[in-house]
Amino acid sequence: MNKFRFTINAVAIAIFMCAFASFTQAQATRTWVSGVGDDANPCSRTAPCKTFAGAISKTAPAGEIDVLDPGGFGAVTITKSITLEGGPFEAGVLVSGTNAIIINAGTSDVVALRNLDINGLGTGLHGILILQAKSVIVDHCQIYEFKGTGGTNGRGISDERAQASPIPMLWVNDCYVRDNVGGIAASGTSAGPIRMVINNTRVQGQSSAGVFASNSAIVTVNQCDVSGNLGDGIVITSSAQANVVGTTLSGNQGVAANNSGGAHFSLADTTIVNNVTGVSAGMTSFGNNNVRDNGGGNALPGPVGQQ
Repeated sequence: MNKFRFTINAVAIAIFMCAFASFTQAQATRTWVSGVGDDANPCSRTAPCKTFAGAISKTAPAGEIDVLDPGGFGAVTITKSITLEGGPFEAGVLVSGTNAIIINAGTSDVVALRNLDINGLGTGLHGILILQAKSVIVDHCQIYEFKGTGGTNGRGISDERAQASPIPMLWVNDCYVRDNVGGIAASGTSAGPIRMVINNTRVQGQSSAGVFASNSAIVTVNQCDVSGNLGDGIVITSSAQANVVGTTLSGNQGVAANNSGGAHFSLADTTIVNNVTGVSAGMTSFGNNNVRDNGGGNALPGPVGQQ
């Protein structure tokens, strides 16, 4: 009887260890996708998955999904800390009539998207829709052709987080956001406003505003080109704040720099030329801006001193 009991225990332990090993394998810290992969694979480098959605369930929290070769890797919903790395290939995410990437993670999670080519094919809703996360980093991505109709659809990046703590952060670095209904927007509702920092990014050719902030969001636009949008270039409303530094705003068909009910809009070392209207009222200027040759709105208030 003791020998039988020992055998049963040994078998149970073996089953548990195999199950644990399988779970560990399924939750690798680094997984891989390939245009010739298969989502039934373990998403290893030698047996990659085919889509981001197939790989994400096999990637541990705070892990990374890497791309092995060029391809289209499909829409994905992100629910945990993770990095999607397209590598040198600018990995494709092509969608029609839906969102490309939805981020709905925990309030302490950090999500990074790098080297992705995100194409809405003219009917996509949002390129990146952010519903919840602590921090989102978007690096070296191209986001275009999101023109879905209804509500606020059709944005390249739409940050709609409503969490109050920790204060949500969005960084957009070295990206190209073009030919959408709206470019980059922070429009969440909470006591802790979204902080959005846009660096060295082109926001061009939207059919409405290039950059939009509302509901007390704070946006910094640094060394960017916001041009050729059919609406405003940068517009803030509902007590939002904007700080624009070293940026060019040209060829916008609305107001290039528009404080439409925002709390504070400052301009430093910024060029605003050849727009239908250059600037609205409610600007703070540091005296080193170039505002001219607009259809109207060519006058800034007297400069404030720099410290």
